[in-house]
Order: sequence, then structure tokens, then C-alpha cells
Amino acid sequence: MLPRIGISVGDLAGIGPEIIYKTFLDQRLLKFCTPVVYGTAAVLFGDFPHDASHEPLTFRQVREAADIAPGKHNAVTCWDEDYHLTPGQPSPASGTAARLSLQAAARDLKAGLLDALVTAPISKENTQADDFRFPGHTEFLTSFFEARESLMLLAADDLRVATVTGHIPLKDVPGRVTKELLTAKLRILLHSLKHDFGIEKPRVAVLGLNPHAGENGLLGTEEADVVTPVLRRFQEEGHLAYGPFPADGYFGTRQFKQFDATLSLYHDQGLIPFKILAFERGVNFTAGLPVIRTSPDHGTAYGLAGKFQADETSFREALYMACELVRYRKSEAEIKPLIPGPAPRSARND
Repeated sequence: MLPRIGISVGDLAGIGPEIIYKTFLDQRLLKFCTPVVYGTAAVLFGDFPHDASHEPLTFRQVREAADIAPGKHNAVTCWDEDYHLTPGQPSPASGTAARLSLQAAARDLKAGLLDALVTAPISKENTQADDFRFPGHTEFLTSFFEARESLMLLAADDLRVATVTGHIPLKDVPGRVTKELLTAKLRILLHSLKHDFGIEKPRVAVLGLNPHAGENGLLGTEEADVVTPVLRRFQEEGHLAYGPFPADGYFGTRQFKQFDATLSLYHDQGLIPFKILAFERGVNFTAGLPVIRTSPDHGTAYGLAGKFQADETSFREALYMACELVRYRKSEAEIKPLIPGPAPRSARND
């Protein structure tokens, strides 16, 4: 069965609808997945120009995900209002639509009606409401799926960069980076590299918090107090986890090529170099959830909205990754029961 990929539309005043529309102009994608867009197709795509070189893009509008048609473009109605939106100008209506789309898709993913979720960009400020007090997709989905922790993991080919802390003020980072949190995030990363990306013995680098990774305590002690003890514990367990590395030299000398993933300690430390290296094709994957969620690695880009100039590459890559992860997890689930476990103690010769 083709993977059923739910798609939340993001802020309608941004480029979300455009990159979704451009992606699915390629009808060959229907051979890889069944797309399910959460929103009203007429509102999302009604004003887009039609290209004579492509067949008209049409969606089956349904009320419930249970009624989607395999191998077709589907749209699930999650609002009845006839929104009037201006591209590039976020409004309460565009924020409400983004929130309703995300919540409806998440509910269907939890119910097993979808195999994965791809989220178009939202405005974190414009999406806030009494029933939505989250700084981003990652935090909402972590709470909704009752995960103890999750991990923001940016990926493009063999480049993978994760972050210990996410959408928090920079001044709060040192207090948040504890041994317990670093341990939890590193375990999620190692598990995901093995079980989502098929890397049997992953090599992971951890960055330092301070300039020059603290310069042996001269520029800060977080490395000696937190990072090094955690890494020593993982190494004793047999993991290939190394650091702490000074972030500037690590990326500047392309040392990251020696590792399967890099764990940064705060948002910009990891995402700035990642986006310089792979902005057009990067994918944001939320590791640590019981479900699969990916997204493009960019924001709403209000300045491009309505011009039909947005690049859909990152969204397309997010869709591809979601499909690949669905297939990989299913194949692993099918193979796992066939792998014999250790013999009962009574049957051993020791």
C-alpha cells in the first residue's frame, strides 16, 4: 500500500500552499505516496496560475481521512469558513487555518489514518491561541504524542545536524543544557540514526557551548562540567560519541564529514551552518516521536508569497524523506520478529 502522507498547510499568507502545489504538479509522485492535504483546496490553490505544460492539479475534497482515495490527490476539509487572505500579510484567519490544519492532521496521524506528516511552515507568533501555546511544530507534536523528549534533526544527504535545545531565548541555553537533557537528546539521536537511517554503528560529534569549547575552562566550564562527563559515559557504553568540538573550527574545516551526525547545543549553533551548506534541500525531521514528521527547513517567507517564485525543493525532499522513513520502519518491523533473540538461560551452554 502506498504511504498515506498527511500535509498541514502552514500559514496561508506564506509560501506553504505554493510549495505544496508546485510539488504535486509532478504527477509521478502519486506512484510513491497518497498525499492528504488538510485544508480546502479551493482556498489553498484557487488563485495559482495554470501551466499549459502540466495537467490541471485537482484534489478530491473529503470530510474525513477515512474517505481518501489511494494514489490520488486528496484534501480533507478542516474549516468551513471562506477565508479571504492577502499573500504576505499574516492575519488571525491565516493563523487559525494553520492551527486547524495541523491539529486535524495530527489527530488523524494518531488514529492511524496516516502513515506520516509533512508540515508546511507556520508563523510561531501568528499560530498562538488558547488551545495552542507552543513555540513551534516540534513542541506541539512532542506534547500531542506524549513523547518524553524529541529532537530537532536537520538532514540533507549525509549531513545531519541536531540541536539539544530548540526554540528558547539564547540567555536560557546554559541553564537548560544539563547532563540529563544532553543524555536524553544524544540517546534519541543515536537511536534514530540506527533505526530511521539504517546506520548500524553511528559516529556522532557533540559541539561545545562556549567559544573554543571553553578553552580548558578559561572561556566557560559547561564543557568540563556537562559535555565531557556525558560523552565519557556513552563511550564506556561502546558508543562512538566524541567532543566537545569548537563549533567554528568544526564546520569551517568540514570536520563534520567524518561523522554521521552533529549534535549542537542550541538552535543557531547548528542551524546556521546547516542552512549555509544545504538550505535548498534540507529537511527538518522530528526524531524521538512514535510517528514520522518532516518539514522543509525554511519559514513562511512572507516576502515571496503571492509571487509564485518560491522554491519547492525542500518541501519535496521532506516528502521523499517521509516516504522513505515509512518504508524503512515498516520493513524493520517486518524483519525484527524473524531475528532470533538470545536463547533462554536454561538452553545455554554457559
